[in-house]
Amino acid sequence: MISSKAVIKNVRYQPNIMIYGRSIVEDDVILMNFVEIGFPSRDTLKKFFDENKDRNDLNLLIEYGEGSIIRQGSLIRSFNVIYEKTELGRNVRTGHHIIIRENTRIGDDTVIGSGTIIDGDVVIGRNVSIQSGVYIPPKVYIGDNVFIGPRAVFTNDRYPPSRRLIETIVEDDVVIGANSVIIAGIRIGKRSVVGAGSVVTKDVPSNVVVAGNPAKVLMSREEYERKKRVYEENIGRLGVS
Repeated sequence: MISSKAVIKNVRYQPNIMIYGRSIVEDDVILMNFVEIGFPSRDTLKKFFDENKDRNDLNLLIEYGEGSIIRQGSLIRSFNVIYEKTELGRNVRTGHHIIIRENTRIGDDTVIGSGTIIDGDVVIGRNVSIQSGVYIPPKVYIGDNVFIGPRAVFTNDRYPPSRRLIETIVEDDVVIGANSVIIAGIRIGKRSVVGAGSVVTKDVPSNVVVAGNPAKVLMSREEYERKKRVYEENIGRLGVS
């Protein structure tokens, strides 16, 4: 079902999709089954129900909301819900069963793994790789060329549940390992690496590797890259340090 207000260009899509409100879907986008584009936010849903108290036909909801924007060449796999006021850049690729809430901006060439939740009011840069099962709450800002390993969790409240949510910033070229937890209000500097399973409780300088609970500096990014080169050169061998 597609809103009469939506702008759909040269798009390939399977039959079971929903495109709400004034959504824009650009050329060469692929939408797989059970994708919802421009899903109404809580405020829009309230407006709809207030204006349609005597109607049982929820299909009218398709015309409501500001919609979302999906830029050229993106691939949205099945069971994705992308809320209104969200923009995905060019050539964004998603896995399955993803939720992207309202007021989110995602840059070109970014990949979002299956089961990820981006909970609204989030900015993600270009060429970011988000692996499966990542949770990103409101007020998180992620730069360009960032890698986020599976099951990483960001937070935005130091004393939950409180009335104060604070921003967390990940600068360009950062690597965050699997199952890491990033505590609210942290800034991770450019080209830094967070080891798998770390709990980051304070700011991370640029160009360092941190790991542990709480995360502490272990080495420089240069040393990490040296170890990485040795590791790659010894593919198929064991015991590389």
